[in-house]
Amino acid sequence: MADIDIPPHLIELERAAWAEQQAGALTYETAAAVQAAYTEHAAATDGVGRLELEMATKKVVRHPEE
Repeated sequence: MADIDIPPHLIELERAAWAEQQAGALTYETAAAVQAAYTEHAAATDGVGRLELEMATKKVVRHPEE
């Protein structure tokens, strides 16, 4: 996966969603907000797809040691 410039607000949103998911309390609102942010950022960024952006962000949040 190529290096992708991930804005801090996406990392914060994903961290919040991941914390809720780990606690078994992920809400529709949180999940929808994260997905909307991925879609919006990918649409505004030439050459970066939503899925690629989402996968890269999740890797940063869930596996920071890699």
